[in-house]
Amino acid sequence: MKIYFITGNARKVGEAKLACEPAGIEIVQKQVEIDEIQSTNPNAISIDKAEKAYNLVNKPLVVTDSFWRIPALNGFPGAYMKDVANWFSSEDFLSLMEKKENRQILFSENITYKDAETIKQFSQEYEGIIVTEARGTGNSIENVAEFEGFTLGERREQGGYSHKPEDYVWNDFVKWIKQKQPD
Repeated sequence: MKIYFITGNARKVGEAKLACEPAGIEIVQKQVEIDEIQSTNPNAISIDKAEKAYNLVNKPLVVTDSFWRIPALNGFPGAYMKDVANWFSSEDFLSLMEKKENRQILFSENITYKDAETIKQFSQEYEGIIVTEARGTGNSIENVAEFEGFTLGERREQGGYSHKPEDYVWNDFVKWIKQKQPD
């Protein structure tokens, strides 16, 4: 079975393949320019993106969207992390959090599958903290967001992905798609 993954993010493709390929699901990366809606609802963003991508590709596909919330900053940056991570340095995030007692950060990864008949969403939330000093290699948030003892930047340096493979939301997708389309 072949499913197109609409993304330009190599890390996301690697995580998808790690979960999908052992189950016989071929993930084919395809980059498509899509104007994303602006919303505070991650499900709405992901569904809209999947529908627009399907209209262009016309093949079974998945899209992903991440939603980041820092409770001490009233849920900032939400769906805008991609832009904010380009605008802000690691030090900017650390400055925002400097006097905050609650250093919690919540990362939600959303997968949306779309084919001719079906649209289905999967979501997984991960809880971490904003560290007090940048660590690792990556963009601004990757060096200050720690999950399970490591920043995302440190995981990258170790050759790993964002989270433990057994925790990936992709595993829920694999179980579902195998039931939908058994071998």
